[in-house]
Amino acid sequence: MESQKTRPSFTSNMATIQSTPTNVSFSNYLQSLSQTPHRLRKRMLATWTPDQELNQVRLRSGADMMRKLKWYDLIALGIGGMLGVGVFVTTGPVALKLSGPSVFISYIIAGVSAFLSSLCYTEFSVQIPVAGGAFSYLRVTFDTRIDIIDFLFVLYIFWYDTGEFVGYFAGANILMEYVLSNAAVARSFTEYLCQAVGENSNSWRVEVNGLVEGYNKLDFPAVALILLLTLCLCHSTKESSVLNLVMTVFHVIFFGFIIIAGFYKGSVKNLVEPGGLAPFGVKGIFDGAAMVYFSYIGYDSVSTMAEEIQNPAKSLPVGIVGSVLVVTALYCLVALSLCVLVPYNMIDKEASFSVAFQKIGWKWASNVVGAGASLGIVASLLVAMLGQSRYLCVIGRARLVPFWLAKVNPSTGTPLNATLFLGLCTASIALFTELSIILEIISISTLLVFYLVANALIYRRYVVVSHNPPSQTLLFLFLLSSSSIGFSLSWKLEEQWWVLPVFGGFMIAITAFFQYMVPSICQTNEEWSVPFMPWPAVTSIFLNVFLVTTLKIPSFQRFGIWACLITLFYVLYGVHSTYRAEEMEVGVGEISHPSIQQSKLDIQVL
Repeated sequence: MESQKTRPSFTSNMATIQSTPTNVSFSNYLQSLSQTPHRLRKRMLATWTPDQELNQVRLRSGADMMRKLKWYDLIALGIGGMLGVGVFVTTGPVALKLSGPSVFISYIIAGVSAFLSSLCYTEFSVQIPVAGGAFSYLRVTFDTRIDIIDFLFVLYIFWYDTGEFVGYFAGANILMEYVLSNAAVARSFTEYLCQAVGENSNSWRVEVNGLVEGYNKLDFPAVALILLLTLCLCHSTKESSVLNLVMTVFHVIFFGFIIIAGFYKGSVKNLVEPGGLAPFGVKGIFDGAAMVYFSYIGYDSVSTMAEEIQNPAKSLPVGIVGSVLVVTALYCLVALSLCVLVPYNMIDKEASFSVAFQKIGWKWASNVVGAGASLGIVASLLVAMLGQSRYLCVIGRARLVPFWLAKVNPSTGTPLNATLFLGLCTASIALFTELSIILEIISISTLLVFYLVANALIYRRYVVVSHNPPSQTLLFLFLLSSSSIGFSLSWKLEEQWWVLPVFGGFMIAITAFFQYMVPSICQTNEEWSVPFMPWPAVTSIFLNVFLVTTLKIPSFQRFGIWACLITLFYVLYGVHSTYRAEEMEVGVGEISHPSIQQSKLDIQVL
């Protein structure tokens, strides 16, 4: 950390950088494009140290975010962010088409994967308590200086040798995940609100005949909700957290009502009739797990609050892990109660719980469910929109998107520009797009980011912290991912049964060998760390790969289009913007304080 004597000068240097004009003419931009290969190589291989991320990069936002949140705020934010999204959006469609009554098992599998990913997030968030989440964790982790020792994994090594690009790619996918999921949830809010007042789910939407099917039902209530929450989040984080806490308490009580009513009025025979507990087989259970993983989007929002927490080292583990465990238990019980209440083939795919109570004659309960679900959806939207603006703010600090998105309002302590921009983007998508179109692409982006974070944790623990040669860890990660893909594809394509234990046994063997051969330095007692490494991270990697392969081909096609677009944006804008920012910072640092520049701005490149 910097000394108190150097801090004021460093802050003034950052102010000078921020005031430097960054506008470039079109001719200068064309000249910059001619230098793209050189700049691309330099910027893709750039990494930042945790100390730089915590100090230098954070200061680019101007004002600091206000530290007002405590551990119970984080638990409420985690629970509020997840509850409502899964149960009220994905449970019905998954039970009807993929898993049947065994949808609660799908939630267990997805919950285990989310729990392991949450452990990885927790260790990173405690050691690097910044608002960037996975973007920052990946950006400061991968800095590999090795010779390519094997042609078979040259591309894999190159992937992990690109700190800035890996962080940008993950950050862009996280933002897409947030914006799309928030738009989907907002449209679900309209459906449940209609159920609460006893109207048809599409009665408040305006159908436009000239638009393409799936985009032709305009949802103005969803837009109004998003804009209202956007204004609330611009005002204050603490007040938004208090509002979420109140709504979450009522929502948990409401969940208790659904669970008790479901088991009281339901029948166990609905779990086995028609078609048994798993009418679509074991494959259907895992396919359902990949879809309901959408339900666990939200716990990573807690990690983006790191700059607004009074005691991050103690509060973050409680907030992240605790909220995932509570939500997993509630999801399983509520999903089970739905399948006990009505046979799976009679579940409505849009407003599942409201219609289920109508079918057993509890019209009043249907209205209560509609109102409670609407409240839960508001809470989950509030938390998700809180997290997405923090991600964009930190990406803006890195100059990978326009810098004005990184600004923090000094009076409210919130990233005002990022909040408004993403609020408008989310509202635009919610106005047009049906839920079914965006559900699967959300899952693939989420699983990819969680996969990268688990890999980053192993790399950080065994290379960055323990100072082992990176080639050993990279080879292990390459073999682990390859065998995970082999196992998953064999399962999906229903190859001969003996192939599965071969791949499974190989994964266990190489993990045990790696743990025995590559030493790991234990973390200090003052810092929270994932126990029994590398097994939790390895299991998380395997489950994320496995769940990705259960998704359908259109998911990969849409994801491929998105990946091409964000890569093109990085090449045409991000590379040149970060290159200019680095040049300005190096120039200011050399003029003002060469010694500070050497210690604080030593951006490591291969």
